[in-house]
Amino acid sequence: MQRLLSFFSLLIFSTCFHAQDSASVLFIGNSYTYVNNLPSLFQNIAVSKGKSTFVDTKTNGGATMQFHANDPSSYQKMNSSDWNYVVLQAQSQEPSFPFGQVNTQTLPYAVQLADSANEISSCSQAMFFMTWGRENGDPQWDSINTFDKMNYRLRNAYLRFADSSNSVVAPVGVAWKYVRDNHPEINLYSGDGSHPGLAGSYLSACTFFASIFHQTPEGSSFSGGLEESVASILQQAAALSVLDSMDVWGLEHHDSLVEVNFVCNHDGIGFTVEFEETVDHTDSIFWDFGDGNTSTDSSPEHTYSNPGEYQVQLIAYNACTNDTVVQNIIVEPPLGNIGNFVDKDQYLLKRISAHVFELRGIDHTSINDFKVIDLLGREVPVTFRLKSENIISVEVHHNASFIFSFSIDNMPYRLKVI
Repeated sequence: MQRLLSFFSLLIFSTCFHAQDSASVLFIGNSYTYVNNLPSLFQNIAVSKGKSTFVDTKTNGGATMQFHANDPSSYQKMNSSDWNYVVLQAQSQEPSFPFGQVNTQTLPYAVQLADSANEISSCSQAMFFMTWGRENGDPQWDSINTFDKMNYRLRNAYLRFADSSNSVVAPVGVAWKYVRDNHPEINLYSGDGSHPGLAGSYLSACTFFASIFHQTPEGSSFSGGLEESVASILQQAAALSVLDSMDVWGLEHHDSLVEVNFVCNHDGIGFTVEFEETVDHTDSIFWDFGDGNTSTDSSPEHTYSNPGEYQVQLIAYNACTNDTVVQNIIVEPPLGNIGNFVDKDQYLLKRISAHVFELRGIDHTSINDFKVIDLLGREVPVTFRLKSENIISVEVHHNASFIFSFSIDNMPYRLKVI
């Protein structure tokens, strides 16, 4: 039998993850932060996602931006470490007050605190904790007497704080609105209709995780004592609120945050693979090709000795932190194009109908490891029928492109069907 394929190719499957590895965070705020120990919830979510975190707090009940800005201990805390993030939270009502009042009574102190945080080191970033509207708004003022009115005012004020101080925002209030609108069965509040219940604090912690690590909290095994189904909904809400609008919250422009990705290029011949990275805010990189070989080159070329599955890892570093992206690649026989003939008189694979094929001219006892997979590497169900000793009928139960994978007398074949 004529051999169809005599070289090797690269298949890239979707087993890939991207991870900012560590962060140090100082929370400055009040009871909205310390109720249910929000920083601890954040840490536990981070640990469950493989992150290393160092967290500290300065929280005083009812504290305003002015209180923290005039308190020397705020700056002592800031200067106690080279924080990656300093989270700043105002008293729950003050950012929702009239524009002029906020501009004179809150904004100057928010900017003062943020400027101090941003000056701690080149790696430090002030992050404003966008809080949420009260369950029924604040009845003292018609302009904020519903949740939506109050939440809108808070959102705009915190964005103004960030814009005025080259800072970023953790959009917790946006995540709360999403849950209230889409999952009203989940109560985010404590009994006073203002402070967070456990679900509210957990949602806030998930939002901070997404804001700080630029990664979804979905899949975290830490549920904080909530039902797993509820925790899953809150994780998704945080991811949607943060990751779909990174530019709005200023999170795409954090200069100390390493961002890295890579792609693999292959010409379909041999075992040599070209790797091309995309990096931002990076001082150095390190490649691990998964076969015991490494490189510190930019866009290296690597030759594998054997076919197989390899986990390729790229780590990028700067003075502040590091970022890792991992991708599984498979180097193996390439995809051939399906045809009716291998040579003039002998069929290998003949298409009978859209989903029915026949392997012909092959002793069925010589075929091994036969399977059909989709283009993501998932096995597709098939029905086999032995029509004769040398003809096997294969019905494929799949409506998109797929790949026949098998070996004949230890010779591997991969045939792609469009």
